[in-house]
Amino acid sequence: MSRFRQATREMIKAYAIGLTVDELDELFSMLVWNEGIGTFSSEIGPSPLFGAYQLIKRLEKKGKSREDVLRELVEKFGEKNPNVRTFYKRRNENG
Repeated sequence: MSRFRQATREMIKAYAIGLTVDELDELFSMLVWNEGIGTFSSEIGPSPLFGAYQLIKRLEKKGKSREDVLRELVEKFGEKNPNVRTFYKRRNENG
């Protein structure tokens, strides 16, 4: 999971400095092409990386500004998200 965590952070940073949805579309198309649909569906599709891409695409389609999209990305995929944070946090046995 750590490779997706790092990839998610790097994609958000790239988006912050100008990466476009068209470029992300191309990237994920190449991942499907090169890795195969099975690998994409089982590993990349359910990852926070692909979730962040889908959020970017959905919010931009709704006309949100890049700043608004970034704000939501950081909220959903920043350090508070257990799938993205950089350290392991043990769950309490009671819940």
